[in-house]
Amino acid sequence: MLRFKRYLVLCLFLVGVMTAFSFWAIGQPGADAHGAFSPPPRAAVKMDALSAGMTTAVKVTRTPDGGWLAQAAAQTGIPATVLRVYVAAAAAANDSNPGCGIGWNTVAAVGFVESAHGTYGGGSLDKDGHATGPIVGPSLNGAGFAAIPDTDGGALDGDARWDHAVGPMQFIPSTWKMAGLDGNGDGLADPFNLDDAALTAATYLCGHGRDLTTAQGWTNAIYAYNQSDAYIRQVRAQATAYAAKTGTAE
Repeated sequence: MLRFKRYLVLCLFLVGVMTAFSFWAIGQPGADAHGAFSPPPRAAVKMDALSAGMTTAVKVTRTPDGGWLAQAAAQTGIPATVLRVYVAAAAAANDSNPGCGIGWNTVAAVGFVESAHGTYGGGSLDKDGHATGPIVGPSLNGAGFAAIPDTDGGALDGDARWDHAVGPMQFIPSTWKMAGLDGNGDGLADPFNLDDAALTAATYLCGHGRDLTTAQGWTNAIYAYNQSDAYIRQVRAQATAYAAKTGTAE
């Protein structure tokens, strides 16, 4: 019985570490020295044409074809409004980082693992991508999680003593302050808005010149997001499943 309890405690600790370290390892050297996992296939997508003069904000850049979007949403179980954001975020990140090659299914897989597409805690995302309820992770107080003292006076997570990961893509406040982007063109970078959070996540994953079509590049990206082999496997399995359901890019 004692051995079983120790095993249970270890499992809970590992789960806590996976959640707590989301975006903690930005730019860490260890990410580039990690063993490589083969990348998931890039899922296919049919995009609408990009009109002249459009900016790189998610809501006003290239978006998926309406017919393709409806079909892919039905195939994957991702709400169409959410899937559109993941696809557009990947497209925008690839536009600004031409060598990245990130697939929308990798962005979607991260969104699924981090918050079940914004439904963590029983909440949901409205038609504009805003969380209808607080999506706030556990206190990073060192009790089974990383110890990260408060960095924003509790402005984002409501805790002036310890940080929490927040929003549908689970950023810690200090990382959001450094990397957060305005994805919907409203002049505000909001981690609780999926347009902003997905664009930030996709752009971050493409950072440091990573090529996500390679095993090392894809692994480095996901490992920098969360330093856990179990997490990498979970994201890879989910991204692979999305590609299998919708087809792969040529």
